[in-house]
Amino acid sequence: MKNSKTVFQDFIANITLKESTDEIRSIAYLVFAKILRLDRTDILAAKPLALDQEQEKELYTIAQRINKHEPIQYILGEAEFFGRMFKVNSAVLIPRPETEYLIHEILHHTNLYKNHAPHILDIGTGSGCIPVTIKKELPEASVTATDISTEALAIAKENALMLNASVEFLQHDILTQNIPLGRLDVVVSNPPYIAQTEGALMNRNVLQYEPHLALFVPDDDALKFYKAIAVKAYEVLNDGGLLIVEINERFGHETAAIFKANHFHDVAIMKDLDGKDRIVKGIV
Repeated sequence: MKNSKTVFQDFIANITLKESTDEIRSIAYLVFAKILRLDRTDILAAKPLALDQEQEKELYTIAQRINKHEPIQYILGEAEFFGRMFKVNSAVLIPRPETEYLIHEILHHTNLYKNHAPHILDIGTGSGCIPVTIKKELPEASVTATDISTEALAIAKENALMLNASVEFLQHDILTQNIPLGRLDVVVSNPPYIAQTEGALMNRNVLQYEPHLALFVPDDDALKFYKAIAVKAYEVLNDGGLLIVEINERFGHETAAIFKANHFHDVAIMKDLDGKDRIVKGIV
């Protein structure tokens, strides 16, 4: 009979990605936690482990999918965001740690409200990780989320149900439609912001598997979503309301200029942990 440590080592031996040993181990730990319910301590303890034929086949299949650069989050069907697990598939972007900055800033802003339940809108919600997290962190808030994709909205609704978060979801195209809501306190968005020519520089796991609709914008109009969001958010935000967006690091100052041109004040560019421009925010 094999043990957990040996099975883990055998699994890693089947991974042919040209990634660091630490990266491959991190992926393998996620697989063993989800498929075999074994954590790092269990694996290192070399516990006796009898795999049935179905489990052996599943581990082999997962290894082959990893070798084709498919993101482990899609393989396992889940990704962590702000300490919670969200369902994901190829219809939605995988939540990124840097997007959590949006949540922190929104929580800081809404702390300024006294005896007032804020109304918050997320534009281009994808998996729903932003509005669901906001609702869990701010139960008193009224939270609405939109997306153009019916497939994305289906996943977002599943996540809201799974995490018991009361969020209203609407199918909506911010480029062609006005925001169909009353007065808002926060508008947040992580819209498509990668220029088409940047695709050649991206990792295969992103380029081949994540939805291009949620990633790319034309080279000649890379800021089109920010232009539409700034114009339409200004029309529905209350005085003192916050507009906050995640951005392409290349266009921090250009995005900030769009905010200022649309009458937002206290406009600020915020950097992520890598020192890259990542967030732009402004106040009505």
